[in-house]
Amino acid sequence: MVNRPNENEYPQYYVPYVQLVPEGDLLEILKENLKQVTALFGRISDDDANSRYAPDKWSIKEVLSHITDTERIMSYRLLRIGRGDQTPLAGFDETEFVSGSQAAQLSLEQILNDFTAVRNATITLVQNMPESAWANIGIANDMEVTARAVAYIIAGHETHHRKIVTERYLSQLQG
Repeated sequence: MVNRPNENEYPQYYVPYVQLVPEGDLLEILKENLKQVTALFGRISDDDANSRYAPDKWSIKEVLSHITDTERIMSYRLLRIGRGDQTPLAGFDETEFVSGSQAAQLSLEQILNDFTAVRNATITLVQNMPESAWANIGIANDMEVTARAVAYIIAGHETHHRKIVTERYLSQLQG
């Protein structure tokens, strides 16, 4: 079982994400969150998925694309750090990634299928990570981070954005 990381194992800007992860078995949390994402985004129409809660905000499709891209990148970091690779890993510009995603040209179902594939890959990575690897330290975006912290950041990042979709986007669509 992956233990919750201490706050000295990751940059401070990730604290809100890690705090969103409930106590319990991280592997089961990742599996449950996949069900919650599927249920939430699966009930949104393609037309509604193009909506934004404010003019300068991403569409629902873009939010899910962002969640997917970030998980893909963070899982790569988890793999590298978990395997003991000490090569510093670059940061990324989330705005450029969303812009380059062409989310508006894809159906929400396509984006959700992509997220599902990425999350399933993350689950197998976490499931098969050797116990000794969770404490490995690497450098990502010029900051030290442990493998276990990256796994918790993955779970918390998705939860953060799922809450935003529920609270800001869907409440606007329903109200």
